[in-house]
Amino acid sequence: MQRVKCTISYDGTLFSGYQVQVDKRTVQSEFEKALTHIHKGLAVRIAASGRTDAGVHAKGQVVHFDTKLMIPPANWKKALNSMLPEDISVVDVELVDNHFHSRYDAKGKEYRYFINLSKERNPFNRNYAFHYPYPLDVSKIVRASSLLLGTHDFTSFCSAKTDVEDKIRTIMNIDCTQSESELILSYQGNGFLYNMVRILTGTLLEVGAGARDPDDLLSILQAKDRNKAGKTAPPQGLFLWEVFY
Repeated sequence: MQRVKCTISYDGTLFSGYQVQVDKRTVQSEFEKALTHIHKGLAVRIAASGRTDAGVHAKGQVVHFDTKLMIPPANWKKALNSMLPEDISVVDVELVDNHFHSRYDAKGKEYRYFINLSKERNPFNRNYAFHYPYPLDVSKIVRASSLLLGTHDFTSFCSAKTDVEDKIRTIMNIDCTQSESELILSYQGNGFLYNMVRILTGTLLEVGAGARDPDDLLSILQAKDRNKAGKTAPPQGLFLWEVFY
């Protein structure tokens, strides 16, 4: 058996998330459908670096699968892209050691959240950015972001729906890149909890809007209570940008 690692991009707009769900269109189900076709009807399962929710996009999601087909990486890429729907693209293919695992071998991830700051909504990027036409003090967001760096218990910034018990994660960097009409928040960490980036973003926007003080982030972390943090930002602004190995 050969293990194949694929880096894929997808537009999450018309997907009910990454993971297979009964009677729902998902990234995993579409990818496995393409693999089944290539394998002449034999079902092939894939494993990913992590799940994404409905409406969330990926520029650099990583998946792997095992196969008996001895196909060169370039041909895998060509074959898969010919079978996949237009909102999924295989960016890169590598043949890897059979011990490689796209999830368990990941050392970290980068997520980016895009915010449209224009006064008027843009119908052409409504599925790829959160429209936020209100005044923001980005210097306060930068100050609050610095308090999130390091290793913390991020219970306050995790959906109550999660079944993960260990909520300690490390954030290495948060970048705030602002232009006249856009703010991009980039998060790099060793791992992220369910809805963590969206809750962090919603909370930071409240800081930038003046509804919270930057130093409130410390007490929110210490509270370990989801109700103490801000609203969950909507999914369409979020991109899984890169997975590090």
